Amino acid sequence: MNSGTSPSYDGIIVGAGHNSLILQAYLGRAGLRVLCIERRSVPGGGLETIEDARNPGFLHNTHSFYHRALNTMPWYRDLDLERRGAVYLEPALNVVLLSEAGEALEWWTDFERTADSFARFSSQDAATLRRWREAFLPIVERIIVPEAQAPPLEPARRRALLEKSREGRLLLEVSRLSPLEFVRREFRHPVIQAGLLFFNGLREVDLRCPGFGHHIAALLASSGKAQMCRGGSVVLARALVSAVRESGGELCLDTEPERFIREGNRVVGVETTSGERFMARRFVVSGLNPHQTFLDLLDEDALPGAWRERAKAFRYNLIAPLFALNLNLNEPPRYPATEIRPHLEKAFMVILGLDHVERYLEMVACHHAGRKPPNIMWGSCPTLFDPSQAPAGKHTAFMWEKTPYRLNGDPTRWDSERDRLGQEMLEAWCRFAPNVKDNLISWFARSPLDVERTFPNMREGDLLVGAFTNGQIGFNRPFQGAGGYRTHLRGLYLCGSCCHPGGNITGLPGYNCAQVILRDLGIHADWMPGPVERRLDRL
Repeated sequence: MNSGTSPSYDGIIVGAGHNSLILQAYLGRAGLRVLCIERRSVPGGGLETIEDARNPGFLHNTHSFYHRALNTMPWYRDLDLERRGAVYLEPALNVVLLSEAGEALEWWTDFERTADSFARFSSQDAATLRRWREAFLPIVERIIVPEAQAPPLEPARRRALLEKSREGRLLLEVSRLSPLEFVRREFRHPVIQAGLLFFNGLREVDLRCPGFGHHIAALLASSGKAQMCRGGSVVLARALVSAVRESGGELCLDTEPERFIREGNRVVGVETTSGERFMARRFVVSGLNPHQTFLDLLDEDALPGAWRERAKAFRYNLIAPLFALNLNLNEPPRYPATEIRPHLEKAFMVILGLDHVERYLEMVACHHAGRKPPNIMWGSCPTLFDPSQAPAGKHTAFMWEKTPYRLNGDPTRWDSERDRLGQEMLEAWCRFAPNVKDNLISWFARSPLDVERTFPNMREGDLLVGAFTNGQIGFNRPFQGAGGYRTHLRGLYLCGSCCHPGGNITGLPGYNCAQVILRDLGIHADWMPGPVERRLDRL
């Protein structure tokens, strides 16, 4: 585009990740003219599915793949995304942890089958599983889900409301523990302990951090399991773009923001690196991380000292960065355990190298030290469930590991070490699935540094865009004063994964931000849930 000033919009959103697209679609449905600006040539952020240039027809979900209970999200229904092509698969044998001894700890969509698997390791742990699931089912349904789907409450008010009910008091009691304390107190078998802590770690919560013990119990009670999008994760991005365009929204790709335009204490537009100026009559929203929003795009005189210091102090997840190994195969991986239990051939997510809880703790210690951790891997063969992601009769598969962003203190070391670790992971995988070696067509790897280079919003390779330590949760996410999707400047809002309830493909920061903006504008929408405070008060 030529430099100058573009037509004015009701609102402008910076960054076209999935939260931004959800927000834009809702605002457009409310009759607002909204533009979304994106530096990349494709919208959708981490909803990326690429075709291997060396092997046409092999599709790889190089960033986001597992979408937990996505088709139960309110925005999935409201925006009619299944009609737009985003169809989700939820394999029955959802997760299997395979030990080197050939044991298998199984999580099924059918709870009874999960409990039976736990019982093969420990009847006591299976009874504990049932007890905590029963206790937390109403807590998940009546508290945790409604809280995630609404702007967060001030902590003191939230506590006062929760203390009025039996469910609320139990949630507060368990929350005082760390995940590690909860698991060690309640469960006995080391493989079960390791599996539960690993799932907690997938949510990027430090297992030693008090305040998150409830995450384990909530995981046990949650009905939603890991899912995948048919055709690849990019199909969800395309469905969201369809919803945006149907609502009248516009996308401006290959356009990098330079700064927010202000008039006094109000943000009224965005200027790009090419000199283009997009003006907004009513609001501007950032889907970026706090460093980009407050330190890069705002002039220094626009940010009070306290806000500047809080933005600078925002921290990223130490154990979030992922290293990915992607394979093209002639046949899917075959694990020897399937010879005894043939149903394991249809396991969706497979965890390897996690035989004991101490191995997980070793992995966390390596992240703190910046060392390469042990080969604890998890991944899938997507083509077992969706053959369209490879040529006929062929397969794709991947494994992920958590690795430090600063390898030996320096993230650029990944440029020389990436393929070496990829080869090491491949050899470890072949020990668990010997047929991989003879059926391998090609492979490629991606490091945490590659993630940051592709998605600068995911600083330090943090796919969740912000740690859940340092007070960065709920009402104080991303930091104190900015936790309600509003900022210190009139007309400037936040909608990204740095906001409550956090990262992963949940769409809830965008969904919740839509509620805030429409209420601020005095626009009623039938889809909006009632205030979460009222729901907690009725427990």
